[in-house]
Amino acid sequence: MRFVFSRRFYFLLVLAVVPLSVSWMVPGLTLAVFAFDILLAIVAIVDYFISRTLPEGFIIEREFERRFAIGDSAKVTLKIDNATSQTLHLKIKDEYPAEMRLEESREAEFTVEAQGTAEFHYHVTSTRRGRYEFGKTAVRYLSRLGLVWCQTEMGEPRTVKVYPNMRRAREMELKALGARSFLAIQRRAVRRGEGREFESMRDYVRGDELRHIAWTTTARRGKLTTRQYQIERDQTVVIALDAGRLMTGRIDDETKFDTALHAALALMSAASRAGDNCGLVVFGRKVRKYLPPKRGLEHIDAVLEALHDLEPELIEPSYARAFQFIASSTKKRSFIVILTDLVDKDSSKELINSLKLLRPRHLPLVATIGDRDLNAAVSVAPPDIKAVFTQSAAEEIIHQRESALKLVESLGGMAIDVTAKTLAPKLLESYLRVKERGLL
Repeated sequence: MRFVFSRRFYFLLVLAVVPLSVSWMVPGLTLAVFAFDILLAIVAIVDYFISRTLPEGFIIEREFERRFAIGDSAKVTLKIDNATSQTLHLKIKDEYPAEMRLEESREAEFTVEAQGTAEFHYHVTSTRRGRYEFGKTAVRYLSRLGLVWCQTEMGEPRTVKVYPNMRRAREMELKALGARSFLAIQRRAVRRGEGREFESMRDYVRGDELRHIAWTTTARRGKLTTRQYQIERDQTVVIALDAGRLMTGRIDDETKFDTALHAALALMSAASRAGDNCGLVVFGRKVRKYLPPKRGLEHIDAVLEALHDLEPELIEPSYARAFQFIASSTKKRSFIVILTDLVDKDSSKELINSLKLLRPRHLPLVATIGDRDLNAAVSVAPPDIKAVFTQSAAEEIIHQRESALKLVESLGGMAIDVTAKTLAPKLLESYLRVKERGLL
């Protein structure tokens, strides 16, 4: 049915029933009331047919305040333009994606004067990345005689993309690096680090390395002079993001893949601010996405576009294929950040063997993401036999992970074992350490 009866219709219907209370005193009153009800229903149906089409010039458009990002509340605005000569009383109900969380009512009732406009907005929160569709807007408007609500749908379905949350990544970066700008950190790094780019000459200070003394300048000036270096800019960082089976595991409300993805974006933002180029490789059994090392806002936007609908798969990743691809496509010495997870000897063994494809040209960092703080799980005495077995399993996992990461370091790489909460800070700290020490 494309209409429902209004309050006015039911009021008249009830009003007609009142005389039935005295129908025993007035012969034929019951028949009259029945005839009135039939007439009322017929008039209501006629009212629907003369009102079922909205006059031309009535438009409803849906607008979005900004692009959608996972975990962020987004404002959805419905704009009603009544360019007709008829005042309309409306009820609207917007169709939003069921995968999103509704923050407030998506229904509204108001009157739009002839040649007038109105706006209605509500908020939704996206809980997952991907593509989602807003449907048409359901509209009920009061008929000309006010006896029925006519129903229709307006507007067109609209597909939206939910992107990774760049604001969250930026907050991770600022929290890890401090409220000061990255430029200030660079200045500190210039004072403490060796770097590779020559900056200037200065007088020798006790503690300076002898290999940095400029003997020719020392002879010309008659006193010891030291070369001062600054951290080299325009270096290359490549992030290899595992999209395999273990990255489908959920920690709190998100997968490990999403946790690693936002940490990767924080690192890309920091690298861009430091003047470094950053690339991205997403791999499972094969390389699924590749964005060559670049920097700048356009590059970050390209990364967000590439990752907005990419999900991990329930398959084992191939480190050998991923690292072979990185080695063949990245000729310049680079800092290779591998975001993955390891729980068994087989996956650890494949990772270790495959790292030889990157060494010695590149400097790899393997970051493994644990489900929780396993060290905390084994730090207290077990209260029962079940806890004994739990701690035993946790200790075995810790041992395997530590053994794998020590092997990474023995090959000349870097390794960190972190929880989801500490991934981004540890990642950025490792990046700064590489910059300060001039390891590239």
